[in-house]
Amino acid sequence: MFGRYFSAMQPSAKIFSGTGSQQLAEQICKRYGCQLGKVNIQKFSDGEICPIFLESVRGDYVFLVQSTHSPTDNLMELLLMIDAARRASAYKVIAVIPYYGYARQDRKDKPRVAIGSKLVANMLVAAGADRIITMDLHAPQIQGYFDIPVDHLDSSAVFIPYIQNLKLENLTFAAPDVGAANRIREIASYFEAEMVICDKHRKRANEIASMMVIGDVENKDIVLIDDICDTGGTLVKSAALLREKGARSVRALITHPVLSGNAYENIENSILEELVVCDTIPIDKKLTTKIKVLTVSELFAIAIRNAYENKSITSLFIHSQRKG
Repeated sequence: MFGRYFSAMQPSAKIFSGTGSQQLAEQICKRYGCQLGKVNIQKFSDGEICPIFLESVRGDYVFLVQSTHSPTDNLMELLLMIDAARRASAYKVIAVIPYYGYARQDRKDKPRVAIGSKLVANMLVAAGADRIITMDLHAPQIQGYFDIPVDHLDSSAVFIPYIQNLKLENLTFAAPDVGAANRIREIASYFEAEMVICDKHRKRANEIASMMVIGDVENKDIVLIDDICDTGGTLVKSAALLREKGARSVRALITHPVLSGNAYENIENSILEELVVCDTIPIDKKLTTKIKVLTVSELFAIAIRNAYENKSITSLFIHSQRKG
């Protein structure tokens, strides 16, 4: 009798969403096979955020889906949701952060600057998160800023099938800057394709002083790959330079479409064949005809299920899909 009673009391998994990732969370729940949990995100007239769970989470695994784009409000909302779940006696609180904002501030590269990604990690842990599930951090070593488990998913799992379906004759991968070289080296190896690098020098953030191409792109079909497209300046300039150097076609696959400032206009007026992005951040596709969105909801649904069931997520990574 007691065995049956305690088995019925095993923690269940519940998925909730902040206002910044509602659409993606709904798709994750659809693939997971559950209903999105009910939470009310109230705001006072001065903008102060007050999340309220509308159902019990006592003793449950609580997964909170929220990207921290336009970072201040979405990040604060996530922190408050973590705190609310913890105070409501959730068994485990897992922050599912498809896009981890402030990741570009990952080191002290000049005097008297903050390391924003470390500060955000500290705040998430202090709020009460037990685990982080995220995708394509700007620098993989950011995982080390956490003293809790981090599941770092890879967008290559959705990009590889898309690239295969393109059936490009002279496929070559390009990094829009030196920092992205390691990101694309493994995927280029997967396709047994060549890679080139667009080496850039910045005057300041979002402003490029000069750029050059390292490698041969003559008559090649170029696929640019990076983690973030912000204003689109680097991407557009890289694409134009590659075409000038003789590339037959240039397209870009970017994980996180931040797309701030004049990004939509920059992309629309560029020589890019297309910009393929993931739905880690919601975008307005009506502002340009060149953007195509691939969903990462299945990847996150599998990661959430495996975290809940204490299973491995190794199958979600590129090395487990390698040919031969």
